[in-house]
Amino acid sequence: MTKRNVLVCGATGFIGRNTAEALARRGDLAVTGVYNRRPPFQCPGLSWVKADLTRTEDVARIATGTDIIIQAAATTSGIRDTTLRPHIHIADNAVMNSLIFRAAHDRKVGHVVFFSCSVMLQSSEQALTEDDFDANAEIAPRYFGIGWTKVYIEKMCEFYARLGTTRYTAIRHSNIYGPHDKFDLQRSHVFGATVTKAMTATDGRVVVWGSGEEARDLLHVDDLVDFVAAAIDRQEAPFALYNCGAGSAVTVKELARMIVTASGRDLRIEHDLTKPTITNALALDCRKAERELGWRPKIELDEGIRRTIAWWRDNVGVEAKVNVS
Repeated sequence: MTKRNVLVCGATGFIGRNTAEALARRGDLAVTGVYNRRPPFQCPGLSWVKADLTRTEDVARIATGTDIIIQAAATTSGIRDTTLRPHIHIADNAVMNSLIFRAAHDRKVGHVVFFSCSVMLQSSEQALTEDDFDANAEIAPRYFGIGWTKVYIEKMCEFYARLGTTRYTAIRHSNIYGPHDKFDLQRSHVFGATVTKAMTATDGRVVVWGSGEEARDLLHVDDLVDFVAAAIDRQEAPFALYNCGAGSAVTVKELARMIVTASGRDLRIEHDLTKPTITNALALDCRKAERELGWRPKIELDEGIRRTIAWWRDNVGVEAKVNVS
């Protein structure tokens, strides 16, 4: 059996690592992870290559001989940077995707999977489909830069799919959580930050930024990895944009309560209204992915929280570096 060569860009990051580890367990794929600043890790069936994805020559080198590129490399962080330093999410992300897509086109790579996200979508009480994005409506101010960057890269996927023979999948996913997420309070999103606060609290309380009324669609990373497998095995269209989420939203206030309950600790939840927050509500309608790829999420939020806390205990533990200032 001839194995397909899969290149996972950003394989030392949260989504990239989970994706690389899962695909490396398949017998029909030869998986190579790309690393740069973070060191590679040991994983059976996974080989490594070092590259700076903002350098044309590095990208051209690693794309040669590749059948599938999973593009999970990105500059990401939490609400603190999204609020105070939003520009850090723009330049490198635009550059690396431009170079990767061009190299994939020039070398006739068979399939590229790009992880977009749902930050461009306007707040809504109804679950939104892929067609519900309104380019004429205002994107949430704190998401303006990264939101339009993601839209641009999604359209770049469509452009290259029309231009050549490479198939493109753009995954507009919701808030992802699970093993290998960021759990330090400087860079983490709401899920990882709340887990760390609950597991390391020394004063009997968990402080949540904002009122907690904002609502998030939360998807366990294992379900996202299953989506990637479904896309590379079943997508037929030259280009497809898919929503990928749980399909319903939970408020941050309720999420904090669920995490504290799962932690088994006696903690009270307090809200710091002086801290930055993004007050919107969003859930994704994922029926297109179910219809075309046979994918649907399997892990309920309460089960995903229990799994993540168990992983945190085994891998992060009481030595976690916490900055609560």
